[in-house]
Amino acid sequence: MPELGVNIDHVATLRQARKTYEPDPVWAAMAAELGGADGITVHLREDRRHIQDRDLRLLRETVTVKLNLELSCNRDVLTIAGQIRPDQATLVPERREEITTEGGLDAVAHRAAVAQAVREMKAAGIHVSLFLDPLIDQIELAAQVGADAVELHTGQYALARGTDQQNELAKLVAAGRRIGELGMALHAGHGLNYHNVRPVAGIAGMHELNIGHSIVARAVFVGLERAVREMKDLVADVVPRGPS
Repeated sequence: MPELGVNIDHVATLRQARKTYEPDPVWAAMAAELGGADGITVHLREDRRHIQDRDLRLLRETVTVKLNLELSCNRDVLTIAGQIRPDQATLVPERREEITTEGGLDAVAHRAAVAQAVREMKAAGIHVSLFLDPLIDQIELAAQVGADAVELHTGQYALARGTDQQNELAKLVAAGRRIGELGMALHAGHGLNYHNVRPVAGIAGMHELNIGHSIVARAVFVGLERAVREMKDLVADVVPRGPS
């Protein structure tokens, strides 16, 4: 059964819509933990559009499960990560004009910056994951720069339908196999929801799923603790596919 990391960025998005103090993502993290979350994920963006520095500091002090910080290779946020020391740092691409992360990090094109970021995070005792598209060259580069894990970008799978979705799932399975062969942990996230999560959760060797928008959207109607528990239940009894 893969671990469930709950991304609470969108709780902060709602707060920042009014530039006020509620809802507090720190409270959201506590509710998610009560619902069975194995980790709390937040993305400290360069433009601070949702999670703020204060949130990250308080979460480091209060979260009792894994704290996973998504961040770009920007000097400012790397410095903050080194000071706060989350349990895990997931390096992601970032563009100011995007609504949400649009694809995996191009680690091949930005090898020097990625390698430097990985070195810094690991020197601070932080487990490092790279958020990548299911492309073998990107995955092999992750191993070369010393990443501990690869989080596969599941956005194309989530958007596809029918045969196309099965094809995208096959790419994820093949990529997951290569990640395991290279000795890295297999993670996945982006666009996963209550309808499409089980096939991804069932990929052999899947260690961690990071899901945010779907859980927070469900929480509007049933509460965050229940929304997390429902997602946990969905992935609890999946049957692995492909060789581990």
